[in-house]
Amino acid sequence: MAIGQGRAKYPRFKSYHHRQSIQYPQKVKQVGDYLKFPGKLGVVKAVIHRPLDGTIKTVTVSKDPSGKYYASVLMEYESDDPKPSTDGKVIGIDLGIKDFAITYDGEKTSKFGNPKHLAKYEKKLAKKQRITVRKKKGSSGSRKARKIVAKVYERIGNVRQDYLHKLSSKIVDQNQVVVVENLNVKGMLCATRTLRERNHKLAKAISDLSWGTFVNFLSYKCEKEGKVLVEIDRWFPSSKTCSNCHYRIKELPLDVRTWTCPSCGTHHDRDGNAAKNMFSRRYQNAILLWNGGGQRQWRRSKTKTWTPVQVEAFFRETGSPGLNEVGRGSSLIFV
Repeated sequence: MAIGQGRAKYPRFKSYHHRQSIQYPQKVKQVGDYLKFPGKLGVVKAVIHRPLDGTIKTVTVSKDPSGKYYASVLMEYESDDPKPSTDGKVIGIDLGIKDFAITYDGEKTSKFGNPKHLAKYEKKLAKKQRITVRKKKGSSGSRKARKIVAKVYERIGNVRQDYLHKLSSKIVDQNQVVVVENLNVKGMLCATRTLRERNHKLAKAISDLSWGTFVNFLSYKCEKEGKVLVEIDRWFPSSKTCSNCHYRIKELPLDVRTWTCPSCGTHHDRDGNAAKNMFSRRYQNAILLWNGGGQRQWRRSKTKTWTPVQVEAFFRETGSPGLNEVGRGSSLIFV
């Protein structure tokens, strides 16, 4: 429940026309290529893409809008993840719209283009939706047409996730420390009327890019392989700060893709400069935040904090001031 954020609602009865799901908290077993469920459902053939080598705790069976059934299996493992280390190659990543990701590893700048998944299927999607709205509501023809539209959306989602998985795996495999910006994606998607009027053309492109999902992929893959993800504070002006002399210009509109530093004369590509600043920012000290009571604390994650004493102890232990915490599932936020 998102209490205090305007998103909490009263409970609703399950609807036949929305997402269908059922949860089995126990007594589910794997029998070869089948899953054995308790009760009348019994044995069901399944395409098991990953070995179920842990202790099965909960299985959730769900039906998506395209008519396919999925079983999400929650398993318990003994902790065998390697201890995170900051010794190794570092890469800074700037996420953008023209290019999905711009990276800098201390030697070269690389750009990964925006694949524009939704744009490739827009014409097909519009055609299928036109057919759907002409059908009589509640008829079998309407149900079939809606299922066809759902399959197009499913295809878009699958292509998007495939791209994000391949890119995130490539970055994590080749680097030990990954530095990204802590973006406020929800704010960019026009949370208020003022933003909606100003940013309505970008919202669709930002949604299609799925920056949040990409950072989540980086996070769990770094944790699994004993690597470190560093999140830079969203207010750090990475694009407007010269990566050579650190001079900061006052304004840099989105349509300006290159600029020249008035202090040192260095010519910058907007996104490449931001990636370089991400790379160099990793050695800065973490931001000191003030909580509601006025006591200074170090931000560890969205819900947990460190006291200055704990952070100093961590820095002494790791010898890496400003890098993220060597622990499970948490990271320091940088200015």
